Amino acid sequence: MAKISLSITLVILLCGLTLASRTKILPLSNTITALAPELNDGVCSSLVKTQGYACEEHLVTTKDGYVLNMQRILPRGKPGNSIPVVLQHGLFMDGVTWLLLPPSQSLAFLLADNGFDVWIANSRGTKYSYQHTSFSSNSSDYWNWSWDELVAYDLPATFEYVHDQTRQKLHYVGHSQGTLVALAAFSKDQQLDKLRSAALLCPIAYVGQMTSQVAKKAADNFIAETLYKLGVFEFSLKGGSVVKFLKDMCAGTSIDCTNLFTSFTGPNCCVNPSLINTFLDHEPQPSATKNVIHLSQMIREGTVSMFDYENQDENIRHYGQSTPPIYDMTSLPNELPLFVSYGGADALSDVKDVQLLLESLKDHDADKLVVQYRNDYAHADFVMGQNAKQDVYEPLISFFKLQ
Repeated sequence: MAKISLSITLVILLCGLTLASRTKILPLSNTITALAPELNDGVCSSLVKTQGYACEEHLVTTKDGYVLNMQRILPRGKPGNSIPVVLQHGLFMDGVTWLLLPPSQSLAFLLADNGFDVWIANSRGTKYSYQHTSFSSNSSDYWNWSWDELVAYDLPATFEYVHDQTRQKLHYVGHSQGTLVALAAFSKDQQLDKLRSAALLCPIAYVGQMTSQVAKKAADNFIAETLYKLGVFEFSLKGGSVVKFLKDMCAGTSIDCTNLFTSFTGPNCCVNPSLINTFLDHEPQPSATKNVIHLSQMIREGTVSMFDYENQDENIRHYGQSTPPIYDMTSLPNELPLFVSYGGADALSDVKDVQLLLESLKDHDADKLVVQYRNDYAHADFVMGQNAKQDVYEPLISFFKLQ
């Protein structure tokens, strides 16, 4: 089964990619508003209101022109000055990450049940944040970004918008790449004036020791770089025929489709196989090929730095120095309340890499740092695990209530 899983994963990687043209188009004519019109197939109408929760769709425009869709789930039973929480998904995912589990187990709904004002973020390039004020999504300009831009533009736009709407400092929950973006920003003393605390699930900073065979092979063989040179600027894993094939195969009673995740994530202990069809209805989401190149650089080099143009002149033009600047994890404020949760079976947020991050936090105020280790958890368990409510979410919510 492992060989089958790896083969299918590689098919998705190599066959599901879409080609973005190099053509720059005229600006869009759409009017961008703060409160977005509700779509019939939108997150609020299809996944939140159907569960009896009040929900709003919001549009947030970044300074570089990307229009981000956010969903706001209003707290249940506790009106007034509820404290906001921003939920930020990881790579190849979107805000639906936080709604894949049944309502009684989903972090987004649990937070609303506990009186929090929940804001679900969707990064640029994903289904609900696919618009730009000037570029078409099939242009190379649209996809000319890596997670550096998520740090510089998406995160500030999200924090500022939620802060302006609620007039309160916020809690933050990131999963995977969502933790990387936050750690990078906080290491540069950014957005801290709007932040109460941060929860980091499967923290990603250092990735040089990850054990995910597919990710490592892709990085070591410069697959993303090759695709970029071929003109593939949108890195999409979701080809319609591939997803249909996976769904049909998963319908077979003799196949446990949770194994399909293993080549990427490590062996997830607690993902119910019945959840896989729900996952495939919404995920995976695209990212920029440049972003995958950036992550590949980090895997190969074991560093946490900005995008390397691998040309001294280009690096000097962008950064004023011949090598890309480093995000210094030791610069995280010692007094920042952090909840860190990671798993022993995680092949992406590997234990050895997390230990490097924790080593950089060795001087952190003891009463401001909670570290939780789940020996049996892999990468998907933290957002799709049927035991995540009691294992991770309830301790996380208790942590927020103390801040």
